[in-house]
Amino acid sequence: MRKRLKKIAIWLLVASLGWCVILGAIVWRYGTHDRAAKSDCIIVLGAAVQGATASPVFEERIRHGLSLYDSGYAPKLLFTRGIGDGQTHSEASVGRSAAIQHRIPAVNILVEEKSRTTQQNLSEALAVMRQHGLKSAVIVSDPLHMKRSMMMADDLDIPAVSSPTPTSRYRSLKTKLVFLLREIYFIHHYIATGQ
Repeated sequence: MRKRLKKIAIWLLVASLGWCVILGAIVWRYGTHDRAAKSDCIIVLGAAVQGATASPVFEERIRHGLSLYDSGYAPKLLFTRGIGDGQTHSEASVGRSAAIQHRIPAVNILVEEKSRTTQQNLSEALAVMRQHGLKSAVIVSDPLHMKRSMMMADDLDIPAVSSPTPTSRYRSLKTKLVFLLREIYFIHHYIATGQ
């Protein structure tokens, strides 16, 4: 009986590891493709800020969102996320300031400042989209964050396409693998909790 339980435990461990490898490959591959298409708005998912300055990760997301706007993918930019712990500025307001400095008309910049998580980013962004009659979106984030973000957008029935940042703070294999492991964990957390 003990041998049988040991065998079952080993097979479960192997199956779990195999699943994580497959999921990791799916997440990695998904983030290598830019699916940007003409849409009503560009949703730039929030990342950390330092005071009124975007973190390197958020700066890359903002830069890519501005590039998509300049290329005519959408007439509106929508920045997400509220004020984090110990912060004085919302991530959305920092994104808005960057867009204004980029000479994008204020009327074309939308913000939601209630959210704290990716799922909330998208849920609150959807509320802003509905308020402004926007039907479709290009979602911008880091490559390894795109799969989970699009799962959430799909569950919220947001007609959206993904456009990962072409450059990222996560450049070395080590930092990418750490980010990937984090995403594998959070995908399972989302599946289990919806958050």
